[in-house]
Amino acid sequence: MSQQRTVGISDFVAAKGPDILVTYALGSCVGICLYDSKLQIGGLSHIMLPDSNQFSKNEINRMKFADTAIADLVSDMRRLGADMRRITAKIAGGAKMFQTQPGSQIGSIGDRNVDSVKQVLKDLHIPLTAEDTRQNYGRTIHFYLGTGIMKVSSLNRGTTEY
Repeated sequence: MSQQRTVGISDFVAAKGPDILVTYALGSCVGICLYDSKLQIGGLSHIMLPDSNQFSKNEINRMKFADTAIADLVSDMRRLGADMRRITAKIAGGAKMFQTQPGSQIGSIGDRNVDSVKQVLKDLHIPLTAEDTRQNYGRTIHFYLGTGIMKVSSLNRGTTEY
C-alpha cells in the first residue's frame, strides 16, 4: 500500500515504491526527482538556492541548496539500495515569479536554481530525462515511486505527466 509523503521547502525524502512524494509551492524553487527504476527507489528534493558556498558550512541547512541537497539525497537513496548507474532525474520549477529590474539577482533566482541543478546532475553523471522549468508560474509535483512518473500541476494550466 502506498503512502503519500510531503516534502517541504528546503527538505528532501528518499523512499521506495509504491510511495508517492509530493511537494507544493514551487515558484523559483526547484523540485528534483531522482529515480532508480529497477528497484523503484526514488527521492524528491525541494531546493531554494543554487549554491551553499557563500554561507558558512556550520550555519547552513544542506537541504536548501542544489549543490548539497542533491548529493545528500543520492547518498540516502544509495543507503536504500539504489545504484548510481541507474539513477535518472526529472525536474520542475525555477519560475520567475515577480517582475524585477533587468539584471536583478532576485529576479534571476529561478534561472540560477535551474542552471545549478543541471550542473550538479551533470557533475554526478545523472541523466536529466524530463523538465518543466522556468516560465512565470508556480507548480506542485507528485512523484510516483511505483512508476517513476512525475506529475506537475499548475493553477490554470492543468497537470502534465513526465
